[in-house]
Amino acid sequence: MGMSHGYTGAATDEAESLRTIDRALGLGVTYIDTAEIYGPYTNEELVGRALKGRRDQVVVATKFGLISHPGVGPGTPDSSPDQRAAGAGG
Repeated sequence: MGMSHGYTGAATDEAESLRTIDRALGLGVTYIDTAEIYGPYTNEELVGRALKGRRDQVVVATKFGLISHPGVGPGTPDSSPDQRAAGAGG
């Protein structure tokens, strides 16, 4: 599913992405995979909004270590303690 630039390179429609996740959950999907590099953090924030009130229904996996922040080349490796803390929201 192309819900961030990480897949399509095109702009995304948040409402459509939220509807897609809602439909997937309604059809029985119980695992959602995301990553910091799909944003940064944009895709994870989208998934968080989509799962509001239903977080206990799914397993969420997220990956870190390749960053896409402005000023840093896409896919730059960084698994430093500071980067791990940022990816964990703190």
